Amino acid sequence: MNTFTTISMIGLGYIGLPTATLFASRKLKVIGVDVNQHAVDTINQGKIHIVEPDLDILVHAAVTEGYLRATTKPEPADAFLIAVPTPFKGEHKPDLSYIQAAAHGIAPVLKKGDLVVLESTSPVGATEQLADWLAAARPDLSFPQQAGEQADVQVAYCPERVLPGHVVRELVSNDRVIGGMTRKASDMAIALYKTFVEGECIVTNSRTAEMCKLTENSFRDVNIAFANELSMICDKLQINVWELIKLANRHPRVNILQPGAGVGGHCIAVDPWFIVDTTPEEARIIRNAREVNDHKPEWVLGKVKAAIADALARRPGSTMADIKVACLGLAFKPDIDDLRESPAVEIIQNIAQFGCQVLAVEPNIAVLPKKLAIPKLSFSGLDDALTTADVVCVLIKHRLFVQAVASIRSHALVIDVVGLL
Repeated sequence: MNTFTTISMIGLGYIGLPTATLFASRKLKVIGVDVNQHAVDTINQGKIHIVEPDLDILVHAAVTEGYLRATTKPEPADAFLIAVPTPFKGEHKPDLSYIQAAAHGIAPVLKKGDLVVLESTSPVGATEQLADWLAAARPDLSFPQQAGEQADVQVAYCPERVLPGHVVRELVSNDRVIGGMTRKASDMAIALYKTFVEGECIVTNSRTAEMCKLTENSFRDVNIAFANELSMICDKLQINVWELIKLANRHPRVNILQPGAGVGGHCIAVDPWFIVDTTPEEARIIRNAREVNDHKPEWVLGKVKAAIADALARRPGSTMADIKVACLGLAFKPDIDDLRESPAVEIIQNIAQFGCQVLAVEPNIAVLPKKLAIPKLSFSGLDDALTTADVVCVLIKHRLFVQAVASIRSHALVIDVVGLL
């Protein structure tokens, strides 16, 4: 059984910080590393820079007790976990530059006996690429591709599979897929994660583990695409899609998901493209699902344009500049503050180009992000938005909006793309 006394978490975002904190809660010394100085300073004050239930209490305790510390530069440790972004660049090509930067950052402090685990959702082969970058930077050490079980530094892949808003609980309870480049790497990773993971740790190779994470998110994307496509079909046929889905789901083997404004977040909106990029000829359903979900915001914009035309007709003499559109929700899913790849943000940006006034309502953030610093777009509370807006567009089903459903329903022009009403 391997003994880890010091853990280094590279990346202190929505996954890295909760993971680092759970290790620290088990009385292990954890050094968190992030390039964001604000995040580092906030954590070292015992506070958090993201919204996640229960995390603030755990971070405060871990920092106060001296088990968690954040810095901008990697330091020696026994295990290094990498949880950095893996976005895509032009033409949906995977961008591994953050992983490469992490590799170059930890390479100087690696020593014999260390374990490196990649947690970032990645295209197939990324773990092997990470090991190659480390080997190139540290020719004095051996790695799995060179020495197998006898390598000085072992490398594995272990993706998270958690739900925002429930990250702390699911990191503990969910099963983990462990993809070691060697059996020794897998065994070391199991020993590490069993520090706090109560779910089962299942061993496979690194490529299968990488593909498993991509498959999980692609499966979700395909099913969401079916619901989104169904909503557009039903709108054209003048059928209530919410009633239809409820009826169809009474079939014992049918479970249709709920349609929305599109698909957002750092996983489902991105990961399927990693499969398409690697196997473009074979991944036809996966590509089509991505295209359906990426098209949904355009469809929503068409509904907004029609509602604005209706509003103008109700106000003779008014112009586009007089019209106010309230957009309810910016996050990519209910009751979180995460705006990454959010279709709601894309929709609001485009509505602002129409020339009307846009009121953005998002109860889970304090200020609008810089990319929404657009003329005629302002941050608004829900009550003010409902009182002054000519058109209301419900983009996310936040709890606050559910509680105010009667007020929203009574508005003259409402576009509901999430089934709130």
